[in-house]
Amino acid sequence: MQNHQRKTYVTQLHKVYNEMSQALLQYQNDKNALNLKEAGLTSNHSIDSFITQYFKVVQTCDSITGCFASSYKSMNGTAYGAMTTSLKSYVLSNGAAIRPNYSEEGDKLINLMVDINGQKGPNLHGRDLFFMFIYNNGMIDDRGSREPMSEDEREKSYQSKCITPSNVGGCFGKILNDNWEMTY
Repeated sequence: MQNHQRKTYVTQLHKVYNEMSQALLQYQNDKNALNLKEAGLTSNHSIDSFITQYFKVVQTCDSITGCFASSYKSMNGTAYGAMTTSLKSYVLSNGAAIRPNYSEEGDKLINLMVDINGQKGPNLHGRDLFFMFIYNNGMIDDRGSREPMSEDEREKSYQSKCITPSNVGGCFGKILNDNWEMTY
């Protein structure tokens, strides 16, 4: 893959990250809350309301069908199916598709599946499909027991999840570790 294409993917991912970060902060401020749970993000229903209120949504889907590609592959070329498909999904005005899932584990509240270019290819986990995890304090990181994850934790997650076709996460943390560059 050419370096230009990698930079394009990372630029699109960074845009989604920034828009989500700003929306989460605005949501907390609007609710005069100290964290996301206090602000009311406590279920998939409340997340759906948050998305429609704080983002310019151009398409809403009852599942990932219609908003995301019909199939994805891992970077090693095998079919990638490690994702919940039955939840409400959205296409944003920037062309990205997102599928939030309220899944509280410790301080982690939301698993956010992101396809930075919607149904367009290459439809590969780690290239245009990423998983971000939103924590109660509004921080967005990779999947961990706490935030922020250390560089070592992110690297281990990358090794065990991003390059393994049966798990989610790891790729986003690797990009964070590498200062918003796709080095893999």
